[in-house]
Amino acid sequence: MADLGRRLNKSNQKWLEVSLTGIGLLLLVAFFVVRSDKDQLRVGGLIAFAEANETSASMVHSNSPSPGGSIGEPDYALWSDNRISAYKESLKTSGDAPQAVLKIEKLNIEVPVYNGADELNMNRGVGRILGTARFDKPGNLGIAGHRDGFFRGLKDISKGDVIELQTAEGLVQYTVSSIDIVDPADVSVLAPTDDRTLTLVTCYPFYFVGHAPQRFIVKATAGQLLAVNQVRAL
Repeated sequence: MADLGRRLNKSNQKWLEVSLTGIGLLLLVAFFVVRSDKDQLRVGGLIAFAEANETSASMVHSNSPSPGGSIGEPDYALWSDNRISAYKESLKTSGDAPQAVLKIEKLNIEVPVYNGADELNMNRGVGRILGTARFDKPGNLGIAGHRDGFFRGLKDISKGDVIELQTAEGLVQYTVSSIDIVDPADVSVLAPTDDRTLTLVTCYPFYFVGHAPQRFIVKATAGQLLAVNQVRAL
């Protein structure tokens, strides 16, 4: 009986070992199947993204609302290498057309303005801050841009400088009235106004490694609105 008991115990141990080994193998197979599926999804997403990027790379230029012509190639002289790469990559992705063109002739800035300050829009241009005044309407229109791209030139802006905002409705000329540096939490700079006001927002300092701790704010007040036909006559 003792020998029989020992044989049964050994048999049970072997069965348990086989069972555990089998379960382990099943779990291992399941792991690699799930991992393979995730890799396939990731690769599939990259392929789909690459295919989507085959759309027009010149959308910013061809869809410019400028009555007088399209926007030329940006001046990269002040841009960071990463921002140049991000800009060129953004042109491979389809998106909404720009709603305006912002121009500061003194600073050699001419940039498309998109509706929304998300990453795509701010890589390919600058963006209207949602919740602020709409294009061609009275109020405080907030526009944000990257400090190492289109808006780096703002470091040299001065009171009295002229900013032009051109839309399908016409051209609005603004005059810089104030320049401030504020904390990111200070949203009072975007408070509504009764008159046409333009607020440009970018990070500060302009040359800073990592996330810049402050915001550079340029406020400008509007002069006269020129209709499209008046712009063309200039």
